[in-house]
Amino acid sequence: MNLKVAMHGIESSFHHQAVEKLFPNEEITLLMCDSFEKVTNAVNNSMADYGVIAIENTIVGSILPNYSLIDTGAFEILAETVLNIQMYVMALETESIHDIKEIHSHPVALLQCSEYLQKFPPQFKIIEGKDTASEAKKIKDQNLLGVAAIAGKQVAEKFGLKILDSNIQDIKENHTRFVLLGKKEKQRVKKANKASLKFELDHNVGSLGNVLSLLTTFNINLTKIQSLPIVGKPWQYAFFVDVVFDDDNFFFEVMEILKKTVKELKILGVYQHDETTVETQFSNARINGKQ
Repeated sequence: MNLKVAMHGIESSFHHQAVEKLFPNEEITLLMCDSFEKVTNAVNNSMADYGVIAIENTIVGSILPNYSLIDTGAFEILAETVLNIQMYVMALETESIHDIKEIHSHPVALLQCSEYLQKFPPQFKIIEGKDTASEAKKIKDQNLLGVAAIAGKQVAEKFGLKILDSNIQDIKENHTRFVLLGKKEKQRVKKANKASLKFELDHNVGSLGNVLSLLTTFNINLTKIQSLPIVGKPWQYAFFVDVVFDDDNFFFEVMEILKKTVKELKILGVYQHDETTVETQFSNARINGKQ
């Protein structure tokens, strides 16, 4: 069976690595997109079976626009995977670091290397591009002198570029979390132990504390909380949270209780916590009914 997977970027990008980690034994056709929105649109419009997008990074934090894309899409989070992200400066073989006058990369990648980039003089240009791998490929294709890209080591190997500096991210243990998006299905992930939720609260004193207390009471561990403004409702916020648990049946029972505590509750996905691949997470029925 051949699966079509939409992702941000091109071959050899970090998103491509995430796809390969999620589907190590599947035949994959990549739908390469130049924006996260195009990835989610491809899933919504059934142009792709699945989509893969980055959701947070240990240096930059949450990629907030992607939370909104997940919330408004007609799909759910089916799985997650985390990659160790090491950043490299690369250019044509003839270049040295002293020849470089500008550096190109994806905005999130540039933010991960902000301390390194501050070492360059004020006239040095830092250019935001579509994604890490595409910017590196452009240097090779257009034979750009004086220009470098920031990307993963695999990108330099893919496009025959010379590495000028290594491990330049601000924190050496740098990780990015990616999520797999697919159409909503009635079947459940086997051995699920993590969920992503969105809820809204009334403007009552202690309302958020009541939610956190309820989760604690039922031994559901909150691993992440992120607030986003509610469009059209000034100074009101929705909360996006990740929780982990031991028993998925018990988790759904707790969610029924939580529905009575909050103004609105939406389960964005119930899945496994970055321990196995998609292939082993689902029931014998193939995802999306494919055989």
